[in-house]
Amino acid sequence: MAQDWKPRTKAVHGGTRRSQYGEVSEAIFLTQGFVYDSAEAAEARFIEAGPDEFIYARYGNPTVAMFEDRIAGLEGAEDAFATASGMAAVSGALMSMLRAGDHVVAARALFGSCLYVLEEILTRYGVEVSFVDGTDLDAWKVAIRSDTSVVFFESISNPTLEVIDISAVCAMAHAVGAKVLVDNVFATPVFSRAIELGADVVIYSATKHIDGQGRALGGVILGSRAYIRKTVEPYMKHTGGAMSPFTAWVMLKGLETLSLRVNAQADSALALAEALNGHKALARMIYPGHPSHEQHALTMRQMAKGGTVLSVDLKGGRDAAFAFLNALDVATISNNLGDAKTIVTHPATTTHQRLPQDQKDALGLTSGLVRISVGLEDCDDLIADFTRALAAL
Repeated sequence: MAQDWKPRTKAVHGGTRRSQYGEVSEAIFLTQGFVYDSAEAAEARFIEAGPDEFIYARYGNPTVAMFEDRIAGLEGAEDAFATASGMAAVSGALMSMLRAGDHVVAARALFGSCLYVLEEILTRYGVEVSFVDGTDLDAWKVAIRSDTSVVFFESISNPTLEVIDISAVCAMAHAVGAKVLVDNVFATPVFSRAIELGADVVIYSATKHIDGQGRALGGVILGSRAYIRKTVEPYMKHTGGAMSPFTAWVMLKGLETLSLRVNAQADSALALAEALNGHKALARMIYPGHPSHEQHALTMRQMAKGGTVLSVDLKGGRDAAFAFLNALDVATISNNLGDAKTIVTHPATTTHQRLPQDQKDALGLTSGLVRISVGLEDCDDLIADFTRALAAL
């Protein structure tokens, strides 16, 4: 039975819908609408569409539905809604369930665009947002109130790689009836146990590891069937953030190799972390899968591996970081992550540039910090590239 399959089998076969032609690779249904046999059939479908009945591509599509079913099975969620980008998933998940007067508690260490949604958009419409140090369970306990509606955090923060104790925060949130939304990009669906640990909603930027090859933008919201179909779907179909059928097909192909890629990347990330740890040019090396990380034990308990991303903080600040980036040959300077290619990013001047300096200081986001998303290159080549670039300083 499909529900008994192991994760790698689900990632290859889950949710498959074959047409009358019996194709091996999933079909791409590039259509914006669907035809009805009669006016009565159209009326019935608008009242309640069946699992293999579709109305409009903004509402649903056979190729998109295959991706949603497959990722939901892999994550252990009841249902999923695929979106046009990762940020469409973040904003859609939050906006669909919040209204003026609601209270949100969020971890302070977040991706810049997530902070913008929380600080600028939600507050503009009357939602109160409180920020806490995500690693401080006492801070969560103080901030979560009896009227808190939603708790939001990245399971591993971007780019300082703080690890949140999912089960502990979920227990506090559920005690007051709040829902927990987890942005789980750095954990990946391969290492994720967020729903098992208590999360109500899990969000991914599918652009990252799920595609993982630099081809397409996408996102997905996962949760209970009632939440996805009664809360998320009405919001998304009326605001237009749905995933395209072609993108869904790309993501389906990505899921087939996801486990192989992410496990190889995580193994290389650990080897690179071990090679760089203690280097005289570095003020610190941050990798949740390395014993030097303060939350290494929590990481292993929640994920079993440390993920595909590490960060290094160069002693010479911005100048040293830029010289280091410019000296690399194998790694590519960009602002994505979770790609087959190793990508290096200077967050203080790119992804987190808009943050005031005091917030950067509070997050430990220094001018010397470089985020490294480890790809699929030979690990020896990566170690040689990074150590040579550091030696050049």
